[in-house]
Amino acid sequence: MAETKNHSLPPPQNPPPKQTQHDGNSLVALSLARAGCTHMFGVVGIPVTALATRAVALGIRFIAFHNEQSAGYAASAYGYLTGRPGLLLTVSGPGCVHGLAGLSNAAANAWPAVMIAGSCDQEYFGKGDFQELDQVEAVKPFSKLSVRARDIKDVPRCVFQVLGKAASGRPGGCYLDLPSDVLHQTVSEAEAEQLLVDAEKEVKVEVIEAVGQSEIEKAVSLLRHAERPLIVFGKGAAIARAENGLKKLVETTGIPFLPTPMGKGLLPDTHELAATAARSLAIGKCDVALVVGARLNWLLHFGEPPKWSKDVKFILVDISNEEIELRKPCLGLVGDAAKVVEMINKEIKDDPFCLGKTHPWVEAIGKKASDNVSRMEAQLAKDVVPFNFLTPMRIIRDEILRMGSPAPIVVSEGANTMDVGRSVLVQTEPRTRLDAGTWGTMGVGLGYCIAAAVASPDRLVVAVEGDSGFGFSAMEVETLVRYQLPVVVIVFNNGGVYGGDRRSPEEITGPFKDDPAPTSFVPGAAYHLLIEAFGGKGYLVGTPEELKSALSESFAARKPAVINVTIDPYAGAESGRLQHKN
Repeated sequence: MAETKNHSLPPPQNPPPKQTQHDGNSLVALSLARAGCTHMFGVVGIPVTALATRAVALGIRFIAFHNEQSAGYAASAYGYLTGRPGLLLTVSGPGCVHGLAGLSNAAANAWPAVMIAGSCDQEYFGKGDFQELDQVEAVKPFSKLSVRARDIKDVPRCVFQVLGKAASGRPGGCYLDLPSDVLHQTVSEAEAEQLLVDAEKEVKVEVIEAVGQSEIEKAVSLLRHAERPLIVFGKGAAIARAENGLKKLVETTGIPFLPTPMGKGLLPDTHELAATAARSLAIGKCDVALVVGARLNWLLHFGEPPKWSKDVKFILVDISNEEIELRKPCLGLVGDAAKVVEMINKEIKDDPFCLGKTHPWVEAIGKKASDNVSRMEAQLAKDVVPFNFLTPMRIIRDEILRMGSPAPIVVSEGANTMDVGRSVLVQTEPRTRLDAGTWGTMGVGLGYCIAAAVASPDRLVVAVEGDSGFGFSAMEVETLVRYQLPVVVIVFNNGGVYGGDRRSPEEITGPFKDDPAPTSFVPGAAYHLLIEAFGGKGYLVGTPEELKSALSESFAARKPAVINVTIDPYAGAESGRLQHKN
């Protein structure tokens, strides 16, 4: 019998699985997650709402604000507190312009931040498209690097590029522009993965040359032979995590130290070698000043007479050679603050020296500081009602100190409120003070609070605000409540920018003379009710007992709260300590 052949058809095969497609929004989110980003601040809308949603799905916490300015301030402060670029997401056109406040603040303070903004469709650019603006050009004065992803395949490279640039060298703000058409383009999952791998390989970091040993030896020699040495450090040392090296340097050599306002806490304000309370003497008489992570700008009187001696020798430690070239110190040490201080300590270890408690310079600083603290404490001891600035500030100081460790992060802004707070509030731990900073920016308060709360979830955040400073971002109290952040906002309410109507009778004239003064607000404004509208806790206080009770209760609760502190409208000075500039 002939062999029969099986002519049956092969069993049906399953069709190949459909490959996942990633659009531009998804690829941006994937790139950020791959780069290790964990938080993003911003305001969503056309064309970036989906981007925020994709980021959240990948484990990036998105904190949604009411205003891009506050979100930008949050991103800049987050960069400072963590050392990683803070992310700001904005919509196109006016959203980008509002976000420039945060980007410029990052630039001025040298904090790592990246603003990501959607922009109009490239096809219609120049034709009057929705919210059209040449955003890359608009942000350039405030950005270390501004790039536009012109195609979806550019996205991972651009993301890694701006993140790397923002955090390397002298930190600062960078900008990424995402046209709406790019956000709608797609690539396959396999192609997306290859793009991500290639982008990671291309990351370039600004290399800071190591300081030469001979320069370190010169620095140590200057300090060793100085009669009145001083160590000054700022928030550049804070972001570099230089506190342990600075503590060792100060305590090994016995040299007094002076922190800038946001350098406070790197060494405790209560340290016996702290010269803060003898600031004028310290900077006016020192003959060698080691300045670590602080610029000789307006905050340090430019390093010039008459505040400083004309003969002072500056040893300037900065991550930017351009900064050293600008200031022309006696000796410039370019490098990371923590690493340079470590090298100085190592050099001293081989041939140690110490001024000692009986050294004339140490004794002079100590005596002046003690006398000034005693005078201040005598004023603080008085319970003045209606409140001046000192009485409530003392009560706040004492309540914060009672919290122990981890110490609360203090956010402060306002002319008189911030200035008095710098003198009265005590910082005992690093990076626990955020204020108007290098650029003197008002309106940072609530953004900084939110950044601090998400960057340091183990700490209470306490904002000490003037009513003017609070007003810039007051609506963000709803954001505090929405995310249930442990933030207590204390508003010094004196009814105006500097307080009451400060005009002389001769100035009150003209057709609008019956209008309130330009510096005046509605008297007795009920700021505490604002947070209650959203479900938070509000307090109105006007006596020491009421303030102590409100602080004790709100600090223990660790819930969003606003304490409205009624201040005598004539207690402060116009422009705080800078009235000579007004």
